[in-house]
Amino acid sequence: MKKKKIIAFIQTRPGFLTLLVLCFWIKYIFAAYFDFNLGLSDPYQHIIMWLSPIGTAIILISIGFYFPKPLVSYIAMLVMDFANTALLFANIIYYRQFTDFLTIKTMTNAGKVSQGLGKSTVALLHPSDIIIWIDLIIIITLLIIHKIKIDQKSYGLSMPFAITSIGALLTTLNIFLAETSRPRLLRNTFDRSYVVKYLGVDTFAAYDGIKSAQNGQVTRNANASDLNNILNFTKQNYAAPSSSYFGIEKNRNVIVIHLESFQQFLINLKVNGKEVTPFLNSLYKNKHTISFSNFYHQVGLGRTSDAENMLETGTYGISDGSLFTSLGSENTFQAAPQILRQDGYTSAVFHGNVGTFWNRNDVYKNMGYNYFFDKNYYSTQPKDASGYGLKDKLFFAESIKYLEQMQQPFYTKFITVTNHIPFNLDKEDQDPNFKTTNTTDQTINNYFVTAHYLDEAIHEFFNYLKSSGLYKNTMVVIYGDHYGLSNSENETLAPVIGESSDTWNTYNNVQMQRVPFMIHANNLKGQINHEVGGEIDVLPTLLHLLGINTKDYVQFGNDLLSPHRQNWVVFRNGTIVSSKYVIVGAKGIKGTVYDRKNGKQIINFTPQEKKEIAELAKKGKDSLHYSDLLNNHNLLRFYTPKGFIPVDPDQFNYSENYQRMITIRQQLGVYSTSLYSRHHGSTTGLYRTEAPELKGRQEEIDQVSEVIKNNSSKNSATSSNSEDDQKK
Repeated sequence: MKKKKIIAFIQTRPGFLTLLVLCFWIKYIFAAYFDFNLGLSDPYQHIIMWLSPIGTAIILISIGFYFPKPLVSYIAMLVMDFANTALLFANIIYYRQFTDFLTIKTMTNAGKVSQGLGKSTVALLHPSDIIIWIDLIIIITLLIIHKIKIDQKSYGLSMPFAITSIGALLTTLNIFLAETSRPRLLRNTFDRSYVVKYLGVDTFAAYDGIKSAQNGQVTRNANASDLNNILNFTKQNYAAPSSSYFGIEKNRNVIVIHLESFQQFLINLKVNGKEVTPFLNSLYKNKHTISFSNFYHQVGLGRTSDAENMLETGTYGISDGSLFTSLGSENTFQAAPQILRQDGYTSAVFHGNVGTFWNRNDVYKNMGYNYFFDKNYYSTQPKDASGYGLKDKLFFAESIKYLEQMQQPFYTKFITVTNHIPFNLDKEDQDPNFKTTNTTDQTINNYFVTAHYLDEAIHEFFNYLKSSGLYKNTMVVIYGDHYGLSNSENETLAPVIGESSDTWNTYNNVQMQRVPFMIHANNLKGQINHEVGGEIDVLPTLLHLLGINTKDYVQFGNDLLSPHRQNWVVFRNGTIVSSKYVIVGAKGIKGTVYDRKNGKQIINFTPQEKKEIAELAKKGKDSLHYSDLLNNHNLLRFYTPKGFIPVDPDQFNYSENYQRMITIRQQLGVYSTSLYSRHHGSTTGLYRTEAPELKGRQEEIDQVSEVIKNNSSKNSATSSNSEDDQKK
């Protein structure tokens, strides 16, 4: 009898809505426990989380109830349920990759990165994902075969309004309970997972949308007076350069090698008796390399683009998305390429992926890069690429024909891609003498294979630098952009790196955010520096080595080689690492604090510890706040340091890079400083690679395709005049 009543209720429109809400609630709870790590610490938080999706689901699905025509009403309810499910599913996939939740900026800018996404999204899918969609499939099928019949009854406006009101009441109750557990939740939001834990994905999306709109209004109302506090902060935290290092690399070429998803634990690690990265290990310990053992990535949702932004501008990525995709097309930058341009440098980025990925084709122009060699400048055979672009060995080999045409001194960046999740590599590219791990996680096993391949690719590139003579007058900077293996994989990884999965904790996760940073030049005295540093510190460090003082620039990092530097970093999520402490949670002593050197949690604090931790927490908060204020309001448009010439992005046309370089070389004649000119011909024949794809295809290394050669325009020579003037 009870079963018949339930079935009869489902045949009504309110019953159908109830069914949709119930099914959504079940799959949301499943995702909350099995896909998200919400940090539910007590029964009260569990109850609040159980309640969080119900009210918003009722509100959204009840929209369909307002349509008077029965069929349209059912379709509308299904559409709203589908949209809500799609939002939940998108967050599940995003969380698996980034351990975070989708923001409005991330969603609205998705198109700017979608062209670059390869197999990694598919790799994030799990068989259990069918649970998220199976209810809709079954319900639609039951409607089609008339097991669920469409209720033809007219309900007017009172019934849908009453249902929406119930949803609003439950949502209000949810917010009230959340505030009792976490006061000022929506005012002091430092971690999106807290909002989702207490209020659910739907409410978070609404809250984030409102917040984004408010921020947009603030940006429009910004003015130059907002700069004062920022300038005071950066000048107070400026660290003067070391007299021993300042200008020691002046007028040298700079080659920055971006190690994709490369973590510090790979350095000197052996797997099955073999070094994972033998060449990078040798470079790390080289007598001409300054290496950093406690160097942390500080990226947020912008991942690789955040790392690039910190290295190029000395400012942090923004809190709620990628600065490149959200602000990069409009913002004013005072970045490394344009700063060095004042000293006669030519600049270029080499990257075997599409130029629109992370909005790079716009951002690089605003940063002042003369050239950007993207996917269009490299071989196009399908087997030559991995998920995110051209394989690293081919990438370096095929870049030489462009690198040798650049006027010296130059500032260049090579962005590798093969060591990217899901870390797949064709069998023919794998070293038969290297055997990877055999853990239960194939992502971990693959990670060592692609890292080994990347190491081989860099070794080949270094061999070319030496044989071509570039090595003698070049400073090579190598850094890892961010983690490759996420926190969810660390416990499986632990035994491989000599740790215990049983004792693994948050402190260990923080330590896993260390990435390599090395500065190599034949006139440097090598050392392994154990002080704490991060990506925000790279720009002032490099500029001081090149003899450019950064005091008047708005930069939030410090010279890593300065004797006046304070050794601390703040992550984008507020976690702080100093020489003494690891402070998790952006709440000072109210968070979780560890002794950095022994990893033990500090429970009872001395007055001195309380003071030091409070100062670090304030400094970290202020640093992120002022950087966000600067970037979100585009305040650099109001400030030009002495001697700095602002960028004119309209002078750059990345479709005609090759023609511009050839034109400049021809115009300069005997004054040309390109490697091609100094060798009186091409150096591509000096490049040696074991890439199997290039066997019998030497022309890919030596020759520029006719398509690129013919891609010229009337403005090619004119647009290169500014660079030509520098060289003369």
